[in-house]
Amino acid sequence: MLNEYRIKSIVAAGIAFLGLSFCSPPAPAVELKKIITQDQAVCLAKNMYFEARNQSWRGIIAVGMVTLNRVSDNRFPDNLCAVVKQGPTSKWWFKTKGKIVPIRHKCQFSWYCDGKSDKISKFDIELYNAIFLKAVRMIGAYNWGSLEDMTKGSTHYHADYVYPAWREQKTKMITIGNHIFYKWEQSK
Repeated sequence: MLNEYRIKSIVAAGIAFLGLSFCSPPAPAVELKKIITQDQAVCLAKNMYFEARNQSWRGIIAVGMVTLNRVSDNRFPDNLCAVVKQGPTSKWWFKTKGKIVPIRHKCQFSWYCDGKSDKISKFDIELYNAIFLKAVRMIGAYNWGSLEDMTKGSTHYHADYVYPAWREQKTKMITIGNHIFYKWEQSK
């Protein structure tokens, strides 16, 4: 009798925990934007780290938002790694070595083709790990459509000590730390 009671209790708790559909009305359908793999999360985390590790936490997250906003914009590639690595590549390297190599200082995100090592310093491993966890959470919220965008849809940014020509064709949205964020408005 005691065993039967325990089994019924476990089953009842399991049903309550899982929230099976016969116990409650069905949840509304939510369309996921896309499934993003771990390598995509690494690309986002590295972009946040290398572009904004000297910024506040808010500034680091804002760089992640720009990267995600580009994935949502049809003028950019539709996955995080392609967005991060976007830029012209050397035809010579590809023709002679069969390797795709970005042209130095011509990438969308400067760290990717600046010629410096992309290895995370052992002194920054904890920071990078925290950024990676945040990137994973951001991707989850992005997929569910619940990610709040402090950059107001920004697709571009630059440091406040440089003056790229493209800034004149974009709408300034917000300044966070040393970065000024812009939105590339859709043509009508």
